[in-house]
Amino acid sequence: TTYFEGMSGSNCTQATEFNLVGFTEDPATRVTLFLLFLLTYLVTILGNLGMITLIRASPLLHSPMYYFLGNLAFVNLCSSTIITPRILVGVLLGRKGMAYAGCMAQVFTFDLFVVTECFLLATMAYDRYVAICHPLLYPLVMSPERCSRLVTSSYLLGLTNGVGQTISMSSLFFCSSSTIDLFFCDISLLISLSPSDTTLSLIILRTSSSLLGVPSMLVVLVSYIAIISTILSISSAEGKCKAFSTCASHLTTVSTFYGALIFMYLIPRSDTSRGGDKWAAVLYTVVTPMLNPLIYSLRNQEVKEAWRRLRKIK
Repeated sequence: TTYFEGMSGSNCTQATEFNLVGFTEDPATRVTLFLLFLLTYLVTILGNLGMITLIRASPLLHSPMYYFLGNLAFVNLCSSTIITPRILVGVLLGRKGMAYAGCMAQVFTFDLFVVTECFLLATMAYDRYVAICHPLLYPLVMSPERCSRLVTSSYLLGLTNGVGQTISMSSLFFCSSSTIDLFFCDISLLISLSPSDTTLSLIILRTSSSLLGVPSMLVVLVSYIAIISTILSISSAEGKCKAFSTCASHLTTVSTFYGALIFMYLIPRSDTSRGGDKWAAVLYTVVTPMLNPLIYSLRNQEVKEAWRRLRKIK
């Protein structure tokens, strides 16, 4: 057994598992939450798989925007599967323990897909910027080769983040009594729980947020400032509506995803005022992956038309 002596001089045993705090201990409420999360997960799986299948099967959707959307659906599918099944087991069976190795694996995969999604959303914002602000250059700028490189870069940046965060976590010591006040292994909470020196881990976390998270948010912000400015300069009301409809779905997705992340990680507050963190985490880990395919399918005429054509063929 490995022991650690902290600055206070007290010994603790190396953790083999972490305790994850659930939502409630009330049996009736737990059943209700289980059904809600189960329904959400089923809609997420069916919606994202359906979007991927439709994009691959319909020639009408073989364009850069839907190429990026297909990858976003894949990332949403993966990120939801990393988190939601564990929530379902915890809510239904009351299991709060999660093995150390499983927690590290969750840190790696979740951090990988979160950063990948950030850059995919930034890429989609840039795609809409070129399409609306420079339509004549669009075929040249968003060529298949460049689109492929942009998507590959998003995954590689996500992988870099996942590996870096996991390496930093592997050097930390955790006591066997460690309890995470959340329903998944969040890296910022894990760092705060460690009695060992967390300087390097905090530096890696903050550097990653600065070099990966902030630039992707700035790309989205600058792109949409330019897009809105261009739309407002269009003389006809019909032209404005058509231009805005092409990016409204993406703007809704971006607002939901980044809004929850900003609330969770960037708004300073005391430990006693973090009651909303759990539900903010639910928003970007569980709800957003479900909403994305619904938003794009319900608000997008091309997706609706592709679905109608596919049904006629069958």
